[in-house]
Amino acid sequence: MNNPPPQSLSSRYGERYRWLLLLSVMVGVMASIMSSTIVNVAIPGMSHHFSLGQERAQWVSSGFMVAMTVSMLTTPWLLSRYGYRRTYVGTMVLLLAGGLAGGLASDFTLVLIARVAEGLAAGVVQPIPAIIILRAFQPHEQGRASGIFGMGVVLAPAIGPSIGGVLVDLFGWRSIFFMVVPFCLASIWLAYKFVPTTAPGGVVAARSDGLDWRGLALGTVGTLCLLNGLVALRGDSALHATLLLAGAGIAFGAFVAWQKRLAANGGAPLMNLALFQYRQFAMGSVVAFIYGTALFGSTYLLPVYMQVGLQLSASHVGTILLPAGIVLAITIAGVGRLADRHPTWLLVCTGLLLLAASFALMVLLKLDSALWLLVAFAVIGRIGLGFILPSLNLGSMRPLAKPLIPQGASAINFLRMLGGAAGVSLCAIVLEWRLAAHGDSLANPATSPARLAAFDEVFLMLAGLCALAIVAAWQLRVKAPGPASVPEH
Repeated sequence: MNNPPPQSLSSRYGERYRWLLLLSVMVGVMASIMSSTIVNVAIPGMSHHFSLGQERAQWVSSGFMVAMTVSMLTTPWLLSRYGYRRTYVGTMVLLLAGGLAGGLASDFTLVLIARVAEGLAAGVVQPIPAIIILRAFQPHEQGRASGIFGMGVVLAPAIGPSIGGVLVDLFGWRSIFFMVVPFCLASIWLAYKFVPTTAPGGVVAARSDGLDWRGLALGTVGTLCLLNGLVALRGDSALHATLLLAGAGIAFGAFVAWQKRLAANGGAPLMNLALFQYRQFAMGSVVAFIYGTALFGSTYLLPVYMQVGLQLSASHVGTILLPAGIVLAITIAGVGRLADRHPTWLLVCTGLLLLAASFALMVLLKLDSALWLLVAFAVIGRIGLGFILPSLNLGSMRPLAKPLIPQGASAINFLRMLGGAAGVSLCAIVLEWRLAAHGDSLANPATSPARLAAFDEVFLMLAGLCALAIVAAWQLRVKAPGPASVPEH
């Protein structure tokens, strides 16, 4: 099969080609995000079917998260080695196979393997759109493209659980795994029509270097130790948690040292540390980590607060968060256009300020507060997210030399996911600590002002983290010159 180069695809489809290319990868990323969020709906049914305890069942989500986080580091190598089309189609085939295998599995071990396969595919595919936006679109179009892409992607987790709940009720937990099948098939068909074999915006030669397996192993060990160590902090064994977190520190330290050594010897590191010589990228990475912590932490905390703190039903929680999800999608589309005309650091700082305000405002809520206040505060937070999502990647990666853009997209996604994984555990740990300090626990079915005070303190912690991120985001405005020479890895 003779694959046409990007130039012929562009000439064949004209000005609309880059938008068709963006649509093609957007479908696949929506499938990967949906597979990451929707499975939570199936966990109760799966636990009953396989007679699992909560801890084992949770590995369905944890295995996916670890696989996705680590595999993001391999995206630049895969794109350079196999080209865009083969890499993208390969991830969609793997995601499709994971969905089918998980839905048909008769053993829980097979379900876990299927989830890890889906996680690997999701991790590889998620940095690709940012690379395409920076390479296929002109600078004055990049914000608009990011906004349209972001709007499509946030709709997946917004509508996924609702559809998933209906499917579980009608067809059982296995139907959740099959939801990705039509998206994967559509994305593969679109890929063969619109995704170039090499790279949009210029041909990239295939690289003969082998994959940095040692770096990948160290990154995997570090991520596993970090995630399990944070979970262990919520248990009774402080020594176990300390050993795991120390192991994470050692593994990540060894990872950085190995990346430096490999680059110095002319090899191809998983994460090119030349990225962090660009001040805007280094500061953007700090923002991405803290932002991931606040975003994922609040995603865990808000439903728990509404159900356990305010004694609202699960259906009420979904109804309250729905307007915020719709506002988020609209905001992203609008802010994408703003990012083409206004400094991205200003948009990111505005978003973080709104997000911090939404957390701080939560302390005003009492047991007898009107529900519309809760809806309003959630909407303010989602508007803040809408300002951050399209702007952060652009502000961080625009200064990078073109050969470093794939590495930049991979690294910033990896750090955001690490922050996200840390955020969930951080919120859970601080909540349990503050509840104990107020003489309460989540096991107690009754709520009280003391319980709300514990939740308020966790919300204030998240507001503080967002304020800290503003300090780093402020540095995105500084146009520091990049390094004189940048490795082509």
